[in-house]
Amino acid sequence: MKIKIFHIGLFVFLFTFGHLANAQKSREELEKEKKENLEKISQAEKILNQTTSKKRATIGQLNALNYKIEAQQSLTNSISNELNLLNQKLNEIGSIINSMESDLDKMKAEYASMLYATQKSNQSLSKLAYIFASTSFYEMFMRLKYMEYYGKMRRQQASQIEMIKDLLIGQKESVEEVRLEKSTLLQEQIFRNRELNKLKQQQSSLVAELNKREKQVKNEIEDRKKAVDNLEKIIADLIKKEIEKSSKGASSTKFALTPEAKELSDSFAGNRNKLFWPVNSGFISQKFGTHPHPVYKNIQVNNDGIDIQTNENEEIRSVFDGEVRNVAFIPGMNNVVMVQHGEYFTVYAKLKEVKVKKGDKITAKETLGIVYTDNDGTSEIQFQVWKNNQKLNPEQWLFKK
Repeated sequence: MKIKIFHIGLFVFLFTFGHLANAQKSREELEKEKKENLEKISQAEKILNQTTSKKRATIGQLNALNYKIEAQQSLTNSISNELNLLNQKLNEIGSIINSMESDLDKMKAEYASMLYATQKSNQSLSKLAYIFASTSFYEMFMRLKYMEYYGKMRRQQASQIEMIKDLLIGQKESVEEVRLEKSTLLQEQIFRNRELNKLKQQQSSLVAELNKREKQVKNEIEDRKKAVDNLEKIIADLIKKEIEKSSKGASSTKFALTPEAKELSDSFAGNRNKLFWPVNSGFISQKFGTHPHPVYKNIQVNNDGIDIQTNENEEIRSVFDGEVRNVAFIPGMNNVVMVQHGEYFTVYAKLKEVKVKKGDKITAKETLGIVYTDNDGTSEIQFQVWKNNQKLNPEQWLFKK
């Protein structure tokens, strides 16, 4: 009689468990993403409440709402991805259960066959008679070994059957846990989608209100453009003077750096994508470069830096070590602080208070001032990065939140 020991179910279990472990890592990443998006939503809510308290539709309010919608959309996407992982997990566990049940049936049939063969053998011939019926000492030895091996295999078969039964119970319990988890997540998905739809409705209403104030908003756009142009001229003039000063009057577009200034400049350059944010809490409300206005798409808006919307009375911090080269007041931009880092400059505009003065040596994260909050309740700073006389995209220099 042939003796079989089934390991297929166990192999499938161990193989698939490895895939589930890898899926779990992705699940952990999604949970982290969810947490980050919930923090963004909370942050946007706080800033949004600050702007909506003024009871008037504003661009600052729209920016905060757009940021919240983006975070909410990202959150719902994360939940959908989590649900996909749970469905995959249920399918994989189902495959495990099917394989194990199939193997269990085969093992039970094999075990029953072994018991039947043993019973039949016992009825026809006793073990001793079977052994002593040998025609030689070698045959008797082999029959003893066979009986010993057969008994061992029968016990092993019984043990494997019990093990597979226990594993099946565990897998079926896992299915119930995952189903409960999926049900909870589905409820959250429904809630988040409802919230997202509400936010989009608010967005439509807000855009409609802003369209009613088209003339006033366009005047604000024009005033901002003038303020940006004035700021650019002041920065460009200062950098030009500093370059001429470093070059001892010679015509140049680049700084002639001392060894210390070059070391600082190289250090700043080496921290691309790693610089501290100039505020502890906030989001980019307007990106670098030329892009359509958030309401009037036919109007192109140019930004020499990035605008970061934040909380009222938020501290503005230096993003790196350097020296304050200028403190000025520009209508529409309020107080402006310029900090030099070798051949690099960082510019911080829209401050209501300034806590440094020209010539101060400062360190990274040192407070430069307090953000200005306008009459509409929008607290926003303008942040720029320059290398010599060239404007750079600040977003490519700050660390990714």
